[in-house]
Amino acid sequence: MFLGLASVTNGRRGSGQGVGRFPVPTQRGYRQACGVARGLDIVGERWSLLVVRELLLGPKRFTDLQQALPTASPNALSDRLRELADAGVVRRRQLPPPGNVRVYELTSWGRGLEPIVVALGTWALAAPPTAEQLFVSADSAMLTIRTYFVPMPEQPEVTLRIELRDHGPAGVFGVRLTSSGAEVTHEPPEEPHAVLITTTDALLAAFGSDDLAGLVAAGAAIIGDPEVVRRLVAGVRVPGATGQSSNGTPGPRGAGGWPPEADRKAT
Repeated sequence: MFLGLASVTNGRRGSGQGVGRFPVPTQRGYRQACGVARGLDIVGERWSLLVVRELLLGPKRFTDLQQALPTASPNALSDRLRELADAGVVRRRQLPPPGNVRVYELTSWGRGLEPIVVALGTWALAAPPTAEQLFVSADSAMLTIRTYFVPMPEQPEVTLRIELRDHGPAGVFGVRLTSSGAEVTHEPPEEPHAVLITTTDALLAAFGSDDLAGLVAAGAAIIGDPEVVRRLVAGVRVPGATGQSSNGTPGPRGAGGWPPEADRKAT
């Protein structure tokens, strides 16, 4: 597969690309001009794409990234951020007062990875999670809303404040449901139509349901218009998100096991 070949000279992208360096250590690089290989040279290291995932909704401090990626060592996270910055995917900047902290954010070129990250995640939903794959970051849960919410054009625009209790301050988000989809931000609206206070697991389990009973039974608090919350959770249609795998964790919808039915005879 030979995708998107552009000029590469002395380890740098051609000047016409308008992006950063392409510093691939000789011992780790694939040494192939194929676009897939070159892409993996940039974002194929462990944690790289998850760093990108965590920055899709906006800039974060290093400590925020540590909280979202708890099993990544500080050294590994620092290495990935440095490499992504060198490649032009991520940049670091200082927020003005009163914030006055350093944050990491995606460049415009880095934001182009969103459809790739989403497509990879959607593809992997066909495989049931293992017993160790339990943690879901707050941003990952909210990206699920942004990615899989199916809008109803005749419905009015509404806003929500969502608080994921298990993530503390990092779990507070604003959601705007429009005729074209769901907009998600780290800045909640001042006067939302509804406030949902729940846990990440309870929210994920509620997606696709027209009934709020499960959320309420899991201890969720709903302030304001419950119909707005129902519209949100019912509208998030995650492919392959129901059913049970052999270890009791959520498995692929209708898959009946793994591998997929069409491929079982070949395995």
